[in-house]
Amino acid sequence: MIEVDKKIDKIFRTVSAAAAHLGVRAFVIGGYVRDYFLGKPSEDVDIVVEGSGIALAKEVASMLGEISGRELKVTVFKSFGTAMLKFRGVEVEFVGARRESYNRDSRNPIVEDGTLEEDQCRRDFTINAMAFSLQEDDYGTLVDPFGGIADMAAGIIRTPLDPDTTYSDDPLRMLRAVRFASRLGFQIVPESIESMRRNRDRLEILSAERISEELGKMLMTDHPSRAFYLLDECDLLDKILPEVAALKGVETVQGRGHKDNFAHSLQVLDNVAESGADLWLRWAALLHDIGKPVTKKWDEKLGWTFHNHDYMGARMVPAIFARLKMPLNEKMKYVQKLVSLHLRPIALVTDEVTDSAVRRLVFDAGDDVDDLMTLCKADITSKNLTKVETFRRNYTHVQQKIVEVEEKDRIRNFKNPITGEVVMKRFNIPPGNIIGTIKEVVKNAILDGEIPNEFDAAYALMEKVAKEMGLE
Repeated sequence: MIEVDKKIDKIFRTVSAAAAHLGVRAFVIGGYVRDYFLGKPSEDVDIVVEGSGIALAKEVASMLGEISGRELKVTVFKSFGTAMLKFRGVEVEFVGARRESYNRDSRNPIVEDGTLEEDQCRRDFTINAMAFSLQEDDYGTLVDPFGGIADMAAGIIRTPLDPDTTYSDDPLRMLRAVRFASRLGFQIVPESIESMRRNRDRLEILSAERISEELGKMLMTDHPSRAFYLLDECDLLDKILPEVAALKGVETVQGRGHKDNFAHSLQVLDNVAESGADLWLRWAALLHDIGKPVTKKWDEKLGWTFHNHDYMGARMVPAIFARLKMPLNEKMKYVQKLVSLHLRPIALVTDEVTDSAVRRLVFDAGDDVDDLMTLCKADITSKNLTKVETFRRNYTHVQQKIVEVEEKDRIRNFKNPITGEVVMKRFNIPPGNIIGTIKEVVKNAILDGEIPNEFDAAYALMEKVAKEMGLE
């Protein structure tokens, strides 16, 4: 007998009664069952019924409505044969048991009515194919034809059917295998890894949106590096993110090698994840060094160099977002900005921290300066603990300087006190290059600390510069 809280028990008992009333068999299946055995509470329940999922959902809604004293809304997705309702914060989805067949050119199956056993066969992994019976005579019994409970105990990801069939039919399952393994800390069985290598070209039938959605879920796990190491092991990474795959490897010349930038980037990603970063800061961590492969050079005096890799990496970000159909709005610009600026704080901690340098950093980073500092701290991956501690102390010093400069000069989201309209009105001139020149001089004077960030001081400097330029 399964042990669940009162709210879930009420739902399950009602589904059981509704199914009996309709003369059909119903089961809890998939993620809820998996999470039950993992000890992770879930408020998303999938019900599979040997019959109409929509009809069962309406019957359950009617019964629960009588219990709660209010009408429950059923959302019907007729083209998919599914329905969904919410009860006291729990989302319950109903679907008829199905069997599926696939066309080679699409991951969208041809669906027919089926039995529970046929429905379990079409599931992606054994740990997601387990079900609880809701029939009165065996209520709460685990239905586990593929050994999902044993696989959970062993910590492995395995397909119910031959992996070549599972992954070829729906290649998104390869990415889901990586995500589940990463999130749960499980291992993908060797035969599945080999199958994923064989079926890697099947990824081409997936939409970019589905790929980026899975990547986002991987990035949001506690240790996202696991997912990207697995993608590489399964020969999928270079199909999805060739720019990240290109970071792999160490080249040695005259006995001098550079660090493995792939391993480094994934360590930075894990460091950022540990701070609780959101999705877009994690994307910035993953991509921050993607400019290194294209800028790598050997210098007889300096050894390996990666000059301007920050600039090149920032230029590569929009193409990656466009290819994966991710937003090309402020989210992309945010990632691009952090990739572009990730070396700036490092330069500050190795030199004397001047107010001018801090002002320019805050001016360029704006509201994202705190996230930039989080990324830069995460970028310290040296195994030399003394070096790490020194850099961290210096970063703390830079952050203190940022606070001091902010309080004094109000540079974050800086807006030039002298606008084009001010210049044109004062000197009665039309738009032109001369206006931009005056504004730039005023801006630089404020950022360099030559004048305070105040209108009167800026206006006086404008008058002086304009006079030198021959304006009256």
